[in-house]
Order: sequence, then structure tokens, then C-alpha cells
Amino acid sequence: MRLGLSLGYQTAWSTPADHLALAQEADRLGYSVVWAAEAYGSDSPSMLAWMAGQTERIDVGAAVMQIPARTPAMTAMTAATIDALSGGRFRLGLGVSGPQVSEGWHGVRFAKPLARTREYVDIVKLAVARKEVAYDGEHYTLPLPDGPGKALRLGFHPPREHIPIYLAAVGPKNLELAGEIADGWLAVFYAPEFAEEQLASVRAGRAKVGKELAGFDVVPSVPVVVGDDVASCAELVRWYAALYVGGMGSRQQNFYNQLATRMGYGDAAREVQDLYLAKRQRDAAAAVPMEFIDRTSLLGPKERIAERMREYAAAGVTTLSVSLFVADRDSGVQTLRTVAEALELSGVGE
Repeated sequence: MRLGLSLGYQTAWSTPADHLALAQEADRLGYSVVWAAEAYGSDSPSMLAWMAGQTERIDVGAAVMQIPARTPAMTAMTAATIDALSGGRFRLGLGVSGPQVSEGWHGVRFAKPLARTREYVDIVKLAVARKEVAYDGEHYTLPLPDGPGKALRLGFHPPREHIPIYLAAVGPKNLELAGEIADGWLAVFYAPEFAEEQLASVRAGRAKVGKELAGFDVVPSVPVVVGDDVASCAELVRWYAALYVGGMGSRQQNFYNQLATRMGYGDAAREVQDLYLAKRQRDAAAAVPMEFIDRTSLLGPKERIAERMREYAAAGVTTLSVSLFVADRDSGVQTLRTVAEALELSGVGE
């Protein structure tokens, strides 16, 4: 199992300099990849290109580039460009986002997300491989019919004909799609105790194209808090869990709430959502079960984190990407070092 660093996106309490310093420390420590995200603030490709120019070995990955934000051809251009700038160190994570962002921010209908994702990935692969991009799908048609457009191919030679593609997937059908068309899966709220059900969907997708799970990168983003008292560490993650389970999406369409329900926390998930949507965020956070937080995070002293890493590795994780719940840059650097030491102690690192 390898290590990754999930930076998320820029917030009111982070700076590009902070993220760069953490990426550079992860690079020095031998982490395999640093991921940057986007929602409706900072974008991931700009951050990744900036970090790629100031790191040496670590891969830079989009977790994710939003499918409704760009045409597939533009995504292929961006991916190929960052891959060239970084010397072949780019990983392309894709996701449809949610209906609120897709329709409210990008003005793109959210309907049929799986079919749109499949076509989108088809076109990205064509373009990155420098094949002529001609496509006749339900959602994308290139070139447009009855117009002056013609089928084109990427105008420069990137270092690789195939850039690793990851899908951010939560539901069973999307997991199956990831196994079928992608090289890896970007997971959230990944609990080793529940992983087999999710991986079964991925395996089903792999089987469709005659492949096994071997070689497929399973990449959960896992909150990490180092400290002597596990319950105190969990408090720092509680608000994040409440936001996703309770406040991401609408009452009818919250993928994270549905995931928590499939994991066996249905009653708690409903309570958290009810409280959060009633603007009682503090009560919603208090209602998140400690067990849910502990199962989906790395909490406590180094030795406990190492033991938990063994469980993640046994549950199919190939790249464990940590999300730092820390107060400042120095604490983040120290946490990165402790996580690297924990991996060595665990005996499951590559």
C-alpha cells in the first residue's frame, strides 16, 4: 500500500503556500501522489500545475476535475498539458459533482450521470491518445453535424498515450462503471469493515472487460488526526462527517447519506440530515456516531494508526490518501511524518 495526500480545495483557513509546503513535504517523504479538489472555488488543474513545477517525484492528481465544468476535449487538453509539464506525473480524477453544483453553478443538467460519464471518458481517451476525435453518442456528438466542424486530433505529443483515469464513485452502479472504464477509484468514507460490498461492484465492472481487480488503484481519502485520545481526535472530524452526511445535496439526493445508510447507519444518517437541514449543525455533528467516524478515519497515536493501516491494506486499499485535520502548516507537516512512520511500522507499505 502506498500513501497519498488529499489537499482538498482552498478555503478561508488555507493558502496556496500552505498546500505547496505540504505537497513538498509529502514529496520528500516518498508519498506517491498529492490530490487537489474543486467545488465552486479554487480549481484543481491550476493548483496541480503550480505544484507540479515545484515538486520532483510525487504524482499530481485531480480529485476531481468536474465533468460538467469542461468539455471532454478541454479536459483532455488540460490533462495532457499537465502531464507534459510534470514529466508524466499527472492522474486524472473525474466526477459528475452533484445536482446543486452541476445545475446551479455550471448550468449543466445532472440527468443520466453514468451515461454521460461513460461518453466523457471515451472522448478523453481518444484525445489523449492523439486519435481523431469523432464521436456519436447520446450526450456528445463530435464534430457537430451539418456544420463546418471536422474531426481533429490533439495538436501536440504528450509524454504518454494513456493518462491514468480515476472515477469518484459512491453508488454501486458508479462503482461498477469505475471498474469497467477507469484505472482507479477515488473513495470517500471508506471503512474496511464495509469494503467488500463496494469492491464487489468494482469487480463486476472489471469482469465486463475481462479484467481482475489486480492493477486497479483503490484510493480512499481518509481523515487523519494524531493524538493520544481517540475520542478527542474524532471531534475534529465530526463536523466534516455531518456536512457530507447531512448537508451535501438535497434531502432526496445525498449520495453520502445513502452510503452511510448502506453501511448500516440509516437511523443516524436520517437524524443527522434532519438536524443539518434544520440549520442545527452543532446538533447534527453531535449525532454522527463515533463508530462511523472511527471506521472511516485514522485516529489516535501512531501505533493505533499503523494497526488501522493494516486493516485498510487487507480491505483492498492500494493508495491510502490522508486528509489532514490540523490547525496549521507545521502540524500538517508533523502529521505527514507520523503517517509515514506509521506505514513503516505497519509493514504493509511498498
